[in-house]
Amino acid sequence: MAYTTETKKAGTGIKRHRIEKFDVINVSILVFFAILIIYPFYNCIIVSITTQTEYVRTPFMIFPKQVTFDSYKYILSNRGLLYGYRSTLTILGFGVPINMALTACGAFVLSRANFPGKKFFFFMIVVTMFFGGGMIPTYLTVRDLKLTNTLWSVILLHGMNTFYFILCRNYMNSIPESMEESAKMDGANDITIMLRIILPLCKPILATILLFYSVDRWNEWFWAMLFIRKDTLIPLQALLRNIIFISLYETKDAAFDSIEIFFGDGIKMAVIMVTMLPIMLFYPFVQKYFVRGIMIGAIKA
Repeated sequence: MAYTTETKKAGTGIKRHRIEKFDVINVSILVFFAILIIYPFYNCIIVSITTQTEYVRTPFMIFPKQVTFDSYKYILSNRGLLYGYRSTLTILGFGVPINMALTACGAFVLSRANFPGKKFFFFMIVVTMFFGGGMIPTYLTVRDLKLTNTLWSVILLHGMNTFYFILCRNYMNSIPESMEESAKMDGANDITIMLRIILPLCKPILATILLFYSVDRWNEWFWAMLFIRKDTLIPLQALLRNIIFISLYETKDAAFDSIEIFFGDGIKMAVIMVTMLPIMLFYPFVQKYFVRGIMIGAIKA
């Protein structure tokens, strides 16, 4: 830590802080790393709105000379994009509440001191982090339940993430038991205690795992690729993967006669922007809870 020298201008009462060499070095390093983090996002936007000719001539450009939105036109004109958004929002709308309900309820039960056998159940849940049934048994189970070619195959496949459950349980363990005892003395049952006392106090960790679950659901594509064959049910991520794959091999499209050659990198960057934008707009609303929730949930036993 640098110690700065404070000087007071005579007769003015104004304090001036002398800039130390360490401050200059520290700021320079932080600016350098900030550029390393920000530039890939900026480059993604630039590549998505530039032409292939200009990109080949200047791969690391700052401002494009010829701006074109052909890559976005190609993606947004895809007839399945609307279906992809609908499927992804459906998975989010049903999947995230199920994830949050199972995680919060399970964490509340296993964080109570008087719950019988809680160590055994907690151990059985933690084991699933290291051992799983595998892809083939999972596929056979979903097929036998007749959930293939439905969004429920993706929604119900991951009911609760073990790591997020542990974070939520550890956070609930940090809440004093005296609050629960006082509520029981006033006649409150376990459901009332959970809904009106515990969960309101767990807003930081709940906001954190809400963000995690939302990102997981938004990025879902692998299991949808295995279980869903209907074009109208393919989620956004799986659809955009197909768009990228097709764009790498197509050289002409009837819908875009003005495009002589598809700019594969431009389409890929446009796909990344379309995919990232909703999450980037959602993140600032829960960012203030993120650090506090993840740290307390991680270190409290």
